[in-house]
Amino acid sequence: MRMEKERKEDPKKADRWRHFRYVILSHKPSFPVLVAVTMEELQLLPRRVRDFASSDYWERFFRERGGRAFEWYREWKELRTLLGRYLRPRDSILVVGCGNSELSEQLYDEGYQDIINVDISEVVVKQMKQRSAHLRPKMTYMLMDVLQMNFPDERFQVVLDKGTLDALLTDGEDTTLSRAERMFAEISRVLQFGGRYLCVSLAQAHVLKTAIEYFSREGWMVRIHQVSGNASGTSEGEFALPIFVYVMTKIRQVPDSALYILELCSEAQDKPIRFKSTEHLIEAVKERQQYFLLRNQLNKNPNSGTISLDLCSKDTGQARYTLHVVHSLTVKVSCDNQFAIFIIPQGRETEWLFGTEEGRKQLAASAGFWRLVTVALHRDQHYASMGAIQAELSEKVMELAPPALPAQQQVPFLSVGGDIGIRTIQHRGTSPLSGQYIIEDVKGDDAHYFRHLIFLSNRNVVQSEARLSSGGSHKGNKKHKKKKEAASGNPAEPSAVPARQSIDKSFLCCAHHRAMVAGLCLLKNPECLPEALFHVLVVGLGGGSLPLFIHDYFLQCCIDVVEIDPAMLEVATCWFGFLPEDRLKVHIADGLIYVDSLAAEASSPYDAIMFDIDSKDSALGMSCPPPAFVEKSFLQKVRAILKTEGIFILNLVCRDTLLRDAVLVTLRETFPLLYSRRIEGEVNEILLCQQETRHKLLPVELQGTAQVLQKALQQPGQAWDSTYVLADVLEAVRLM
Repeated sequence: MRMEKERKEDPKKADRWRHFRYVILSHKPSFPVLVAVTMEELQLLPRRVRDFASSDYWERFFRERGGRAFEWYREWKELRTLLGRYLRPRDSILVVGCGNSELSEQLYDEGYQDIINVDISEVVVKQMKQRSAHLRPKMTYMLMDVLQMNFPDERFQVVLDKGTLDALLTDGEDTTLSRAERMFAEISRVLQFGGRYLCVSLAQAHVLKTAIEYFSREGWMVRIHQVSGNASGTSEGEFALPIFVYVMTKIRQVPDSALYILELCSEAQDKPIRFKSTEHLIEAVKERQQYFLLRNQLNKNPNSGTISLDLCSKDTGQARYTLHVVHSLTVKVSCDNQFAIFIIPQGRETEWLFGTEEGRKQLAASAGFWRLVTVALHRDQHYASMGAIQAELSEKVMELAPPALPAQQQVPFLSVGGDIGIRTIQHRGTSPLSGQYIIEDVKGDDAHYFRHLIFLSNRNVVQSEARLSSGGSHKGNKKHKKKKEAASGNPAEPSAVPARQSIDKSFLCCAHHRAMVAGLCLLKNPECLPEALFHVLVVGLGGGSLPLFIHDYFLQCCIDVVEIDPAMLEVATCWFGFLPEDRLKVHIADGLIYVDSLAAEASSPYDAIMFDIDSKDSALGMSCPPPAFVEKSFLQKVRAILKTEGIFILNLVCRDTLLRDAVLVTLRETFPLLYSRRIEGEVNEILLCQQETRHKLLPVELQGTAQVLQKALQQPGQAWDSTYVLADVLEAVRLM
């Protein structure tokens, strides 16, 4: 069973989303966001990336460029504050791959006069000597390859590299990596202990990994800074990526020490963040790059759709927050409603309002903000309080503010009800067919608690859901008590999920299940169905809510459930209140084979057949059912085991419109009478199929029939969910 997006408990209550109670938790100041510019002088770029490491290319480049300075990766005025932290006027500085940048000249003019510059281009060395001969008499330029330098050991306190490593390390090939290690070895040789290798870089993945792993392995202190400031100055060769500075400090190794000093300073941070491994540091830099690109995209084209980003824990590297940035084009922008942050309570990220692009846009519109950042909290992460979440997120989410927002503008944090919600993981398991799964209980928006089945291969989709009711003790809780305590996402709190609970069997959480049950009104004499003897086949068990509801409200109905995954039967019985008995039998089998074997017997045993089957192939445009279940040859077998006046009900989840149209054509060829009911706020579409067109009802007539069925189902003493109105469920049915 699969529920796409979020249930809507009553289609007529769609407007309730517009009346959500938004709680302003606090205000935090925003920070202006600046965007990098694109590269110029395209005619001077090489045809192949590897040519950046060629001396012949740079000879041609500087010959054609002439004496005019060319700045890669920002100018001195943008690097001064950062580089100045690691430079002293009396330092002996080696600038490798100097090119015709003005960086060395500007350093000299600010008092750093012990500078030697080297480059592999004879043309540029000659140009730079001539340029500085009279103005900077102590400046030295030398023709030299950084892979083999003619300097004595420990000659310099600083080696400064602005783009040279990036030019040399063009790819991850072994020969290229070998050249980079030769460069690092030479830098290490000529640096004194306590000296710094300052490298200005784009921090491409292979460059970053190679540099960090080499110097950390050598026992150096590794610190990485993201360069802040305006990237739209006069620098040429700017990239739509952030600029970083690696600060590699040569320190004496402690024998038998496995201690690494790995740190990152983001734009707004003075205090570095320390990491336990090179992998975590690399991931943190990648996160900063993603942020920069996201900001760039937002500011260039804010109406391009939803932009998403995961923020990971620096300690574990696991995703901790998922951010979605959405815009509401219906909101008239003013100073006070440009930007807000919405924190989604735990366990509710799968709901339609929070888990779909359409829902998030409606959320932004109803909250009255032009740009809204929604923040989803991940399971298996601990969150102390709403205040702690705000403190952790403030710096990062504020970087996503519109650039026109005043620097001191107060930005609200919003939530529902003002708390972080409750999520308790009750059980973890592994299925040979579905992989790892969890059972979790979450608090809804009306003080009710809900139990979810989540396959971790598709962790943002609720596969099965049931509402909990306080009272009876559910047997699954006792059986898995220790596991529950060990796996709980948060420690026990006074507001935790009630200890005594049972499944509310009168409540169908899934809107598509409600539509499937309502479709039974198409059977003959619906007013007699609650007491009539008839047979139903359900393919796909999940948590068992659908067959269990039919069993409890159609008192003489006999139900065969076919489920291919034996683990799901254990899940349903232990955690969702499902209990097989004489009228409710479960067959562990492949639905294709089960139907095929019955069709071979040439019998028509079923009055109704329901397919609610999850596809395990996430690459398909149709996630329910698997394609083999809607092939014409198989559908003909389904028709063969269905009574003439019976009904076939299919839960279709298909995002590919062409594939959906093909499925509908095949269904109409097999079942001439076809009704469609799309589920609001979900991808699900319920198809009601019959063999005889003489029983065709107009949608309004179908609603009347549904009213008759509901009246018959609401027996004295039998609980009935007041929000479940069969006629309303079928209000949007279309005759195909």
